[in-house]
Amino acid sequence: MVNFVTSLIQLNSQDNIKANIEAAENYVQESAAGGAQLICLPENTFFMQEQGKGQQPDQTEGINHCRRLAEELKVWILIGSVQVPIADLPGKSYNRSLLIDADGNITSQYDKIHLFDVTLKNGEAYNESARIAAGRQAVLASTPWGKLGMSVCYDLRFPHLYRTLAHNGADLLSIPAAFTYTTGSAHWHTLLRARAIENFCYVLAPAQCGLHPGNRRTYGHSLVVAPWGEIIAEASEDKPGVTFATINTDKISEARSMVPSLQHDREFSLHA
Repeated sequence: MVNFVTSLIQLNSQDNIKANIEAAENYVQESAAGGAQLICLPENTFFMQEQGKGQQPDQTEGINHCRRLAEELKVWILIGSVQVPIADLPGKSYNRSLLIDADGNITSQYDKIHLFDVTLKNGEAYNESARIAAGRQAVLASTPWGKLGMSVCYDLRFPHLYRTLAHNGADLLSIPAAFTYTTGSAHWHTLLRARAIENFCYVLAPAQCGLHPGNRRTYGHSLVVAPWGEIIAEASEDKPGVTFATINTDKISEARSMVPSLQHDREFSLHA
């Protein structure tokens, strides 16, 4: 049995990068003081701006800050995502999630594969691909507590990604997000529980909350979901802060032994 404590940091990131770094640091310190060994931050950790305002500023300062904190506090930190410019694609970035170990090293990075290009019935419209290039590589990271399958936000709606991660050994799934309030209130809990149940993994989903520049509203409700599908920790809808959960990795093998569906996938053809 491996038990460990994780924390989900829920943020209300704005377009002031220094203020966002300070908020993240305060919550990381609080997490470590509360015993968290794996500390998870949401998508767009250090900066959120109004859509169409151009390239985001350099976020290296925020990354380096978290690296120093991880080494100082001897914790692992998941930076939910930052935008990283692509040298040979002017005006484009990757939406990149970074995993930092307790020595301050970036051990794994994942570029968001599925981009949020959506127009909702209420008129909300998002066009992530206008400034973000899609990643092409699924990532499975090694941690002291098992394998972590990395993803970001809209990836949540594509179950084949998580199935691939689970078939290749994932025990934990990270899904940092800045889910819109409209889609989150309809689908967030259901989708996160489904990904946990389908793959019998723990799901760690730190989220943005509240109002952001451009009157964008995110859903909050950072969640930890256990492999059998029960929610074991949940943050509020609109309040930044830290949510703790104790992870018992025995629950993964226990769930998989009861319903061994990961062993029952079959190849099939379509007749239409």
